[in-house]
Amino acid sequence: MVAQNTNQIQVLFLGNSLTAGHGLPVHEAYPAHLQSIVDSLQWPAVMINAGVSGDTSTGGLSRLAWFLETPPDILIIALGSNDGLRGHPPSLTKSNLIEIIKQSREVHPTMNILVAGMQVPPNMGKSYQEEFKTIFPSVASEMDTDLIPFLLDGVGGVIDLNQADGIHPTAEGQRKIAETVWKRLYPILLEHLSL
Repeated sequence: MVAQNTNQIQVLFLGNSLTAGHGLPVHEAYPAHLQSIVDSLQWPAVMINAGVSGDTSTGGLSRLAWFLETPPDILIIALGSNDGLRGHPPSLTKSNLIEIIKQSREVHPTMNILVAGMQVPPNMGKSYQEEFKTIFPSVASEMDTDLIPFLLDGVGGVIDLNQADGIHPTAEGQRKIAETVWKRLYPILLEHLSL
């Protein structure tokens, strides 16, 4: 957690090991790369990495209240991949994500929220894989949030961009994730800067 300055745009990343940067120094995780980008632009924004390895959407929901004590301006929800890997019902993941959004808006009605899309490998079965993939665009549509279509776009399944476990991105993979997130985060930050 970083010290919060009310003059800064607070961006909270509620995620799992993909956000925490599992297996890498914390400065190699994608929120840190995004911090470097905004610092280079001299924008008054701070990236708060609330990634916990192994976390599920249920775990993220249970941790949310603590972060909402000082609500962020922008919330990026990057949860669900562990739900999928553990075969949790997609309906549970969806309801948890919706509840995270609802609770966040109760505290800060104008908070910008981005939902990061996740996917599961085909070994979970084709029907589960397809149903899981639809959770995130469905939540974004129903709750009127922004959507990052797939957090691991260009990284998932690419051997050279993942560690030996084939799941967690390398430092270069994390930089690519930062680029994917930046495409959606950039216009939102511009809006805040113009307020």
